Amino acid sequence: MNRILVTGAGGQIGSWLVPRLRELYGEANVLATDVRHLGPDFTEAGPFQVLDATQPKAVGQAVMRHDADTVYHLAAILSAIGEKDPRLAWHVNMVSLEAVLEVARDQGCAVFTPSSIGVFGPDTPKNPTPQDTVMRPTTMYGITKVAGELLCDYYHTRFGVDTRGVRFPGLISYGAPPGGGTTDWAVEIFYEAVAEGSYTCFLEADAQLDMMYMPDAVDALVAIMEADASKLVHRNAFNVTGMQLTPEGLAAEIRKHMPDFQIDYDVDPVRQAIAESWPDRIDDTAAREEWGWDPSYDASAMTADMLKHIEAPA
Repeated sequence: MNRILVTGAGGQIGSWLVPRLRELYGEANVLATDVRHLGPDFTEAGPFQVLDATQPKAVGQAVMRHDADTVYHLAAILSAIGEKDPRLAWHVNMVSLEAVLEVARDQGCAVFTPSSIGVFGPDTPKNPTPQDTVMRPTTMYGITKVAGELLCDYYHTRFGVDTRGVRFPGLISYGAPPGGGTTDWAVEIFYEAVAEGSYTCFLEADAQLDMMYMPDAVDALVAIMEADASKLVHRNAFNVTGMQLTPEGLAAEIRKHMPDFQIDYDVDPVRQAIAESWPDRIDDTAAREEWGWDPSYDASAMTADMLKHIEAPA
């Protein structure tokens, strides 16, 4: 990777990824793009462009002007918002991916596209969920991610595009707010713990989901794109995970630092149903064996770091 374009740069992942890429490859070599104008952290620290990733011509022009050899395509509608407007989710997620892949085919770019544990459904083995298994999701977000994995595989086998991806679990981070996903509770709980000393969770106490701390997620994004292509079997996309959490369990971790913290529950049936359709624990052996995936944070280390940054923001 020498010249990189990032779509959806202002989102939860992009707000972490862009500074890391600029640190690694040089500020001028990483073009951040988003459908809306972003703040000075993006516009002053390196090149930035307002870009609607669903517009193929605009994507092509941006890639060409930047002379990009790699595209991190992060623009997407997430799970809970996608259920409120499934047609919008399909349009944004699929039309933008097709546009990026066509540009990559034409201009010889490598493409990273994040997939998700949302590709799995109620018929998938839940504990552990294998790398290669049944994928029959019950959400529009999950449907677009399955279709996206297949489309990326097609562009690789049919046109030779270097497509790669990982299936992210829920992502936990400080900084940019969560973007309307079913796992948002695992971010909200920290902010409410610091601000209010309590949190009302929209999932049931024992709803277990795979999670990952954002520094590990960024490491995965960089590592998969730098990996030796000859060793990649799965490409689109690898299971990755960092930890398994329930609301009750994460609350217990927070109480180690804030003994008076309280949690109660007001369950959202839509998001609870989504959570129940997803794995309890995924098997990420393929990622570990094919490109050396190895997360640094468990629940205890992640909790301590989140509280430190939220209580004393930079």
